[in-house]
Amino acid sequence: MRRKIPSTIALSAFEAAARHQSYTKAADELAVTQSAICRQISALEDYLGVELFVRDRRGVRLTEAGQLYSRKVAARLDEVERDTLELMSRRGHGGTLELAVVPTFATKWLLPRMPHFNAQYPDITVNLSSRARPFLFDGTELDAAIHAGVSTWPGTQGIFLMRESLIAVCSPMLVSPRRKLTAQDWNRLTLLQQSTRPYAWRDWFASRGMQVEADMAGPRYELFSMQAEAAIQRIGIGLIPRLLIEDELERGVLVDVGSYAQLSDRTYYLLYPEHKAANPALAVFRDWIQAQAERYREPMGLA
Repeated sequence: MRRKIPSTIALSAFEAAARHQSYTKAADELAVTQSAICRQISALEDYLGVELFVRDRRGVRLTEAGQLYSRKVAARLDEVERDTLELMSRRGHGGTLELAVVPTFATKWLLPRMPHFNAQYPDITVNLSSRARPFLFDGTELDAAIHAGVSTWPGTQGIFLMRESLIAVCSPMLVSPRRKLTAQDWNRLTLLQQSTRPYAWRDWFASRGMQVEADMAGPRYELFSMQAEAAIQRIGIGLIPRLLIEDELERGVLVDVGSYAQLSDRTYYLLYPEHKAANPALAVFRDWIQAQAERYREPMGLA
């Protein structure tokens, strides 16, 4: 069936005129005559059956319908221009991967490793979008997603990346990493809580065969990044996935004071629709991130 799409020449003329609120300025920008702009917009209005501009002695101004349509047309033309310039710059080589990812994982684990990928595969661009919950790939431009959960999604293929490992951390100025904490110490210290995981400390202590009365007491934070900063500022001890605080541990602003890592039920996967499996850019990224994940897991026995 033939698509119901107006002429791109008419759309470009309309977008320029809408942006400038002037046929004359639009004509100057597009290097055509004012009458040519007028003809294109009149043809577009006839095609749509909708008036886009109101004309008076002072010039032209957008109708309400014209304002709404101009914003959408401008966004689409920007996308076409971006994709065109990208293709021209790559001369058909390489590719682009649209990847949805859990925000904190992207910031703390993936992005620090991306310079390695970019150096190895300069012809592939990886665009990141924030998605914290499961979603349907249909109706999106996304090629793949990195998701943390207890299972993969129906209708997708994927690869295991890593399990989440929770460790107790704080500033070395609050508790020395050489000090072995007793149950009495744990009851005395402030335990920083994750609002999305209210039983995290209780489960962590239970997996160690310990019971701490104050396991659910302490200030609550919505994001692990907030909890990490609170721990750095000596507000208390945080219980945080190790993969999200690699940099802080390496710099010594946070130290592991529990000497124990609990494997949670959250597992990170790279997921993608079955029909995307042969995507060349995805195949390259899949092999690369799998190798990165294996390299991360091996020293800590997280396989």
